[in-house]
Amino acid sequence: MKFKVDDITAEAKETTFPAPAAPINEALSGSGSGEFRIEAPVTVAASYYRAGTEVFFDGELIATMHATCARCAEEFSTPTARPFHFILAPRVLFDDADGAADADTAGYAHYDGDVIDLSPLIREEMLLGLPTRALCREDCRGLCPRCGANLNEGACRCTQPPGDSRLAVLRTLKIQRS
Repeated sequence: MKFKVDDITAEAKETTFPAPAAPINEALSGSGSGEFRIEAPVTVAASYYRAGTEVFFDGELIATMHATCARCAEEFSTPTARPFHFILAPRVLFDDADGAADADTAGYAHYDGDVIDLSPLIREEMLLGLPTRALCREDCRGLCPRCGANLNEGACRCTQPPGDSRLAVLRTLKIQRS
């Protein structure tokens, strides 16, 4: 979504719009993380206003994430919501005469010209909001390491292996508690 800087005033305005999921999914597939996919357009609900040359956006990104569980390898979908806060300033404020970033603008994003495009910021925020491991649920029991049965559906029918004979002496030890 693009906003004209001149149309943004000091009075806060609210908007809701869909952001395409394709750029996010392309970034996910290009990063080698094939466990996640955004199923539908991301709904962006935002409030925005301008103070001088700085533009402020606050809101929430709402989407449905589709993933493969890292423990049980089952596919699942889950809604996700990620709050965001963007402060944008003109690019000319970012660089000093030497081309180095100014320390005062370290928490800012930038915009060029008269139009602000939120698409790259939305994509980045959605990628940062993904969990490090996709789990269908927090207490997922995963797969049996011997037969591959999904332990969430019940106990497997594997017989317990006799164990490593080199460690048999350790099974005879008892823990003494004082």
